[in-house]
Amino acid sequence: MKNIDTLTINYFYSKMKNVHFHYKKQLLIVWLIMISSACSITTKQIALHDFGRFTRTQGKMSIDVNAPSWLWDNRIRYRLLYATPSEIKFYGLDRWIAAPPELFEQLLAFKGKAQDCIVRLYLQDFEQQFDAPDRSRVILHFSVEAYAVKDKLGTQEFYLETVTKTPDAAGAISGFTDLVQQANEKIQPWLMEIVNRERLHPLPRL
Repeated sequence: MKNIDTLTINYFYSKMKNVHFHYKKQLLIVWLIMISSACSITTKQIALHDFGRFTRTQGKMSIDVNAPSWLWDNRIRYRLLYATPSEIKFYGLDRWIAAPPELFEQLLAFKGKAQDCIVRLYLQDFEQQFDAPDRSRVILHFSVEAYAVKDKLGTQEFYLETVTKTPDAAGAISGFTDLVQQANEKIQPWLMEIVNRERLHPLPRL
C-alpha cells in the first residue's frame, strides 16, 4: 500500500471539522474507498519472450550472426506505415528475452554435410510493419555467407514476411517465431546445394 502523505491527512481532517456529522461519515467512506483503490493498483510487469521451444542439432558447425547496432536491442520494434512510416516504435510491456540476433543464432541448426560449413549471417531487418491499424506483417531480411575453412562457398539473400494473426505484440511474436523457423528450413537446402557443388567442383587451394 502506498504511504499516505501526512499533509494530505491533516488537510482532509481540517476540512471535516466544518462539515456536518452526517456528511463527515459520507466523506470518510469516500476517502477510504479512494485509499483502497490506490492500494489495489499494481504495476504491470514486462513479459519476456523467445522463439519458443526448439531442439538444436549438435554438431561442429560454426555460426555467427551479425546485425546493425539498432537491432541489438531486446525491445520489439514496429512501424506505422500508414501514419508515421519513418518513426520506429516499441511495445512497452513485451520484450525479447535477448536481442533478436542472439536468439536467431541459438535457433539455427543444420544437418548433414551442412554442419561442415562456417556460416555467417547478416540480419538486416527484423520488425513489425502496420499497413493499417488493423493489419500488420512481420519482416525478416538477412543474407548468409558460407565458408569451408577460408574459402567462401557462396552467399545468398533471404527476404521473408508473413501477415500477423493479430495486429499487436502477440501477433508480432507469433509471426517472428514462424519466420525464424522458415529461415532455418530455407538455409539448410541452400547450404547442402553449395556443399555438394563444392565437392563436385572443388575450389582451387592457394
